[in-house]
Amino acid sequence: MPRILIIEDEASIRAVLKDILLDQKELKLEVDEAKDGAEGLTKLEQQAYDVVFCDIKMPKVDGMEVLQRAKAADHPANFIMISAHGTTELAVDATKAGAYDFLQKPPDLNRLLVTLRNALEKNSLVRETKTLRRKVNQKYEIVGESPALAEVKEMIEKVGPTEARVLITGPNGAGKELVARQLHESSNRKAGSFVEVNCAAIPSELIESELFGHEKGSFTSAVKQRIGKFEQAEGGTLFLDEIGDMSLSAQAKVLRALQENKITRVGGEKDIAVNVRILAATNKDLKKEIAEGRFREDLYHRLAVILIKVPALKDRKTDIALLAEKFLSEIAAEYGSKKKSLAKEALKELEKYDWPGNIRELKNVMERLVIMCGPEIGPKDVQKYLV
Repeated sequence: MPRILIIEDEASIRAVLKDILLDQKELKLEVDEAKDGAEGLTKLEQQAYDVVFCDIKMPKVDGMEVLQRAKAADHPANFIMISAHGTTELAVDATKAGAYDFLQKPPDLNRLLVTLRNALEKNSLVRETKTLRRKVNQKYEIVGESPALAEVKEMIEKVGPTEARVLITGPNGAGKELVARQLHESSNRKAGSFVEVNCAAIPSELIESELFGHEKGSFTSAVKQRIGKFEQAEGGTLFLDEIGDMSLSAQAKVLRALQENKITRVGGEKDIAVNVRILAATNKDLKKEIAEGRFREDLYHRLAVILIKVPALKDRKTDIALLAEKFLSEIAAEYGSKKKSLAKEALKELEKYDWPGNIRELKNVMERLVIMCGPEIGPKDVQKYLV
């Protein structure tokens, strides 16, 4: 239920505004009042509000000071400033100070209600964005407390806030994408896009179009212009997964993009400036690939400013308990069912196994156990359904 605060020193105006707001039954508003700026600040400290209607000219503490102090305290409310002495200059000052909108007394009823609805919708979108970001962060959380994983986390903490390119190595299913996601989320680019390209999943003849885009008519099936991943990641992070599978031709173009911060679409002639941070990952030994002529050494050195090696699950078995619990919670939430428990002896069985498929395999096994077993997963269940 949205909460509204009216900060206004004239009792008659407060009463009219409150009646108007409470009359909007479909919005189901809760409306509080404050007779001056000082009382308004006290209420803001005590309660979270969605929207604040705040007069500018008031005794003790005026509306502009209330707005500035609320914004300095990072209060989430959208402020709609109101004044009988409205000028363009005052409206601009209020907006610069963080006001959502400015209304002149007496406010036009339709304008007031439209502004209120827009402010509430903005708050709703902000909350949804925060919720989605929190869910994404939980989904890509790196779980574990083993020494091998602690080293990876420490590297992320140090490198994330920089612009350094990072090459992430490790076996399939070990969590290289999680590392890339965490690097992005801890960077100054986290508000930008995280764009992933699986170089192993795209045919070599299409990888250049995927990365750099193409112009209409540049090849038979190019019926319209296409924006590539480099441009889609503008201002954010481009994650090149399984880069060891990229063709030599595409490698040369990626190298040029890294050197010059420019790309050219397939079939195009115009250089396009790009501003992206590159993260790359591979399960291959790139130095061996270089020696055998399948990977460019100059590109390797461009990508591997920082190297992060993600350990295999067999090298961090003390993390299996935490991972298993995480997967049990996620699967229960996904299926809308009660979370199943894991017996101690069942956990010991999981820890005996070497997990060639790493974390990905463990997640699949936990899902299989949830589907096939009773409320408590026992050691015999693990023995039966592990492989």
